[in-house]
Amino acid sequence: MAQASDIQIAQSATMQSIVDIGDKLEIPETALHQYGPNKAKIDADFIKSLKNKQDGKLILVTAISPTPAGEGKTTTTVGLGDALSLSGKLTTICLREPSLGPCFGMKGGAAGGGYAQVLPMEDINLHFTGDFHAIGAAHNLLAAMTDNHIHWSNELGIDSRRVTWRRVVDMNDRALRDITLGLGGPGNGFTRQCGFDITVASEIMAILCLATDLEDLQSRLAKIVIGTTRDLQPITAKDLNADGAMTALLKDALLPNLVQTLEATPAFIHGGPFGNIAHGCNSVMATKTALKLADYVVTEAGFGADLGAEKFFNIKCRKAGLKPDAAVIVATIRALKMHGGIAKDNLKTENLLALEKGLCNLERHVENIQKFGVPLTVAINLFDNDTDAEINLITECCEKLGVSVFSCQHWSEGGPGAKALAEEVVNLVENSVANFNYLYNDDLTLWKKAQCIAKEIYGASDIVADMKVRKQFEAYQKQHPSFPICMAKTQYSFSSDPLLMGAPSNYVVPIRELRLSAGAEFIIAVCGDIMIMPGLPRAPSAEKISVNTDGQIEGLF
Repeated sequence: MAQASDIQIAQSATMQSIVDIGDKLEIPETALHQYGPNKAKIDADFIKSLKNKQDGKLILVTAISPTPAGEGKTTTTVGLGDALSLSGKLTTICLREPSLGPCFGMKGGAAGGGYAQVLPMEDINLHFTGDFHAIGAAHNLLAAMTDNHIHWSNELGIDSRRVTWRRVVDMNDRALRDITLGLGGPGNGFTRQCGFDITVASEIMAILCLATDLEDLQSRLAKIVIGTTRDLQPITAKDLNADGAMTALLKDALLPNLVQTLEATPAFIHGGPFGNIAHGCNSVMATKTALKLADYVVTEAGFGADLGAEKFFNIKCRKAGLKPDAAVIVATIRALKMHGGIAKDNLKTENLLALEKGLCNLERHVENIQKFGVPLTVAINLFDNDTDAEINLITECCEKLGVSVFSCQHWSEGGPGAKALAEEVVNLVENSVANFNYLYNDDLTLWKKAQCIAKEIYGASDIVADMKVRKQFEAYQKQHPSFPICMAKTQYSFSSDPLLMGAPSNYVVPIRELRLSAGAEFIIAVCGDIMIMPGLPRAPSAEKISVNTDGQIEGLF
């Protein structure tokens, strides 16, 4: 009998009311801003009241470098959370919100899969509580106020050639990457080149996910740099008097969203910055709130550990004062075989030689996590075609690295399929000492920070940049010396070349440009070509999505 699709499994589930889910965490009904019976935002005053409560234990789920074969990081996060709940631990899960672009494009939904999902799956994957719409509106308000100021006298002296603040839309639309504004005569403003990014690439998304409260949110929004004057003096959202209205649009979006898993484990799903152009983690407010309410909090970070985990540790934990207690690296046998040179169409056949060759990718990710002083284990997300010999080969590899490894079947079995993994996570938390440390100190120069990440995490011999970029480094070093570096590169390789799979070494990472995220308080170092407005594939997922006569959504992954 064929396995039911994700949406069929989700729609056949019986959800508990969000009031009952909140009750598990001792959230009173009065502190729930309900969006229907199954989802709610958490009241800001209630969050403030938790300030003196002791934090629970924080578990990061990360993964090997992504491949088209899939790794299942979100599914494992959900499965592990459910397994911890089954073991009697008061557990919450913290995830990012899916973007409409990938949902309608190639990737499909992003709420877990199989019997390890968060609910209501359709809502989460589509409009949810409107957070992304609010972020897009705030971003585009600032863009409109920028062009409006230039149109009406331009008292700030904004150089229209140097406006860096683009527009955003939460959709994959390649036709909007590069556009011309102000066509049609003087009444439509000054003509200039511009373009759209996808909403999750907006600096406002990163700001929302790093802000600790409403006051901090407005302070960060005020610092956004939209461009410069002719003499290169920065112009901020504060200069345009835009930060107040932007904050008003984001007031509700700042509040964490509470939902549940298939097994009724509480889940916070909030925010969704890109894992390559930004820091790829859910909001600080959601994570810190969850830590005050539960004994165990399981969260994830975008893409492989070289992007997601590195930025989770060096950016999110640094900014929020978080100290993770354990980490889980998710791997699949099929993905490791792809890293060993096997094409996607040939992954269902046992191939120990390819697997052994591809294990170098897992090995480097393990070694990288160990550099942060966080106890870790490896989770093999099993597929039907995986063989005992392949599982044993990964086990032998992990034993040599001194880490435990567990085969997991949460996709088909839910929480019980990750029972052994959950037991090991509890063992790591209770019996290991986490000596968490950052990869670099704040007082290291920006160049040295980027160099440190490239050498220590990517396996590169050095970084390189032309004179224009070196001058950018020098300028930002004077202005923002303590900012961390957010490396923007392909997720498919440790290098900036997506075709270099496995674990390449002794190469140079080219830094093409620097971008200032003054409100998010980090410097983006762009390595290679980074797509901040994706396009739809030849056959987008949107073609399969519809609504049946009963009003139910079909085809959503």
